[in-house]
Amino acid sequence: MLYTPAMLRSALLNVMIKAAHKAGRTLKRDFGEVEHLQVSLKGPANFVSAADRRAEEVLCEELAAARPGYCFVGEEGGRREGSDRTHTWIVDPLDGTSNFLHGIPHFAISIALEREGSIVAGLVYNPANDELFTAERGKGAFLNNQRLRVAARKRLADAVIACGLPHLGRSDLALAGRELAHVQGKVAGLRRFGAASLDLAWVAAGRFDGYWERQLSPWDIAAGFILVREAGGYVTDFERDDSPWRSGDVVAGNEAIHGELLQLLNQAAKS
Repeated sequence: MLYTPAMLRSALLNVMIKAAHKAGRTLKRDFGEVEHLQVSLKGPANFVSAADRRAEEVLCEELAAARPGYCFVGEEGGRREGSDRTHTWIVDPLDGTSNFLHGIPHFAISIALEREGSIVAGLVYNPANDELFTAERGKGAFLNNQRLRVAARKRLADAVIACGLPHLGRSDLALAGRELAHVQGKVAGLRRFGAASLDLAWVAAGRFDGYWERQLSPWDIAAGFILVREAGGYVTDFERDDSPWRSGDVVAGNEAIHGELLQLLNQAAKS
């Protein structure tokens, strides 16, 4: 991995990092309180929802102060129009809410910037371990100050693949079962960690060889999309469209793994 000094980060990326760090401090404080609430009769669910909303407001305020007029799309507050319709922040203040709720330190703040329909910058930050994944179009992807590349493994038999598992009440439970049956026997291992933005960031970092999930929201995918792309990977939806944050379905990996995984998943959909 190549070392790149923090001073080389662009003004845009510094804006995003400052906002993420400020919101991350509130989430880290709130995360420390969750374990004390686990023993209460009501549980920590309401507390976590409030933490989620607080983090989004911090992000919205910080980003708006630095880039007034940009539109803002957040998981909690929905879309907020700005005077500049060519730029939109796509933000998840707390990806991995269930992990956070259960005291599992695997969650993230996700920020992406969409410019005229394309993702031009992305950030995924886990306050629990201070891992900061960043990327800008044409400038590479980084974990803190280390340059990232997707893993080089070419065979599914050698690959560890991340996936999403639909929760109770979702309409695609049967399809998910078929997908798992098609993939599980072909790979070295499957993982379900519960935070889509971090799954994509970990593909960019070479920790996962591939990843797929269905029925996500734009803020689950947008930042991770550019991380994988700038780390040399492939990320599309199941129809090979290269704007997966629009469809909500995503498949990622290096060129070989992405292709093989997509083929298996499409076979599962037809079975």
